[in-house]
Amino acid sequence: MLKKLLCTAALLFSTLSVAQTTTITDVLGRHVTFDAPAKRVIVGFYPEDYMAIGTEAAYDHVVGMSRYIWEARKANWDMYVKHRPSLAKIPAIGRVDTKTFSVEKVISLNPDLIMLAAWQYKALGDDVKRLENAGIPVVVVDYNAETLKRHVLSTKIIGVITGQQKRAEEIANQYAHTIHMIENRLAKANLPKPKVYTEFGASGVNDIGYTFGKNMWGAISTIAGGDNIAAPYVEWWGKMNPEQIIASNPDVIVITGYEVGKSDGMLMGQGISKKVAQERLAGFKNRTGWSTISAVKNNRMYGAYHGACRTILDGPMFEFYAKALYPKLFSDLNPQQDYINFYKKYLPVVPKGTFMVKI
Repeated sequence: MLKKLLCTAALLFSTLSVAQTTTITDVLGRHVTFDAPAKRVIVGFYPEDYMAIGTEAAYDHVVGMSRYIWEARKANWDMYVKHRPSLAKIPAIGRVDTKTFSVEKVISLNPDLIMLAAWQYKALGDDVKRLENAGIPVVVVDYNAETLKRHVLSTKIIGVITGQQKRAEEIANQYAHTIHMIENRLAKANLPKPKVYTEFGASGVNDIGYTFGKNMWGAISTIAGGDNIAAPYVEWWGKMNPEQIIASNPDVIVITGYEVGKSDGMLMGQGISKKVAQERLAGFKNRTGWSTISAVKNNRMYGAYHGACRTILDGPMFEFYAKALYPKLFSDLNPQQDYINFYKKYLPVVPKGTFMVKI
């Protein structure tokens, strides 16, 4: 199955001439032609993935990016800028979600292509035509969906853009191996599915945060063998009714966070100690009505780094959920170390902090 999937993805690329004019089929099934490897690229989303797959040298050819998603993870961004100061000089092109994305800025940078996330492409609407009419190829990738197919294809697309096809195939193989390992163990064990609830906890104990349905943490927890209690109520991301969370009585709760948040918000990531992460996580046990929830009563509450989702780096997060849901079945896994090992192998910096934790 793995070999078939990877071979199918490989067939989606075809070289049209010895001049390296290349046509790819992106994650939306669009045929896009450009010269590869590209010399002037705008990275609309997934900036860390672009470096992991394309190598640090790929940023020699990045002429613009939507920097906010990286800068929002300030400790992570600062780590990279300390290593490579030129990152801070890359022109920003604005944000799609806040309608500050500037088509004019993109055009002025004279890129060979712009790489967008699927959600950005859809939100831009007619502005995509403006870019294409200006002669700028638009390539769409997608790690938000958290499907094996799109992770593999997106990785291979970035490999083509950066001229790192072999490296991309290696990373895609590694990712697919992790997913299939989890799926095969679950199928063989055939155990009842524990109910799981995931919440982005940066807003603190007194404010119910966003949870996830079909994508991001919702998809990860489902593939890892959980029964996502948010699925009937939230399609992509949104908030559940507090009473419904209690009534659903999850067996496992995961609260995610970044390096910054409200005074009682969940903190996770670079520079965050295990002690601080556990203290913040423990605060969520005291929410009104949560003392009756199985996950709280049985101390099956976990914290996870929100920045480790929707990325080719999130293979260890599937391991993390699988181990949280089925501790005995996946007792041999060390997801935090696997997360760090990815940095050691594919990126020029290695973060230090807490990326997964348990009370």
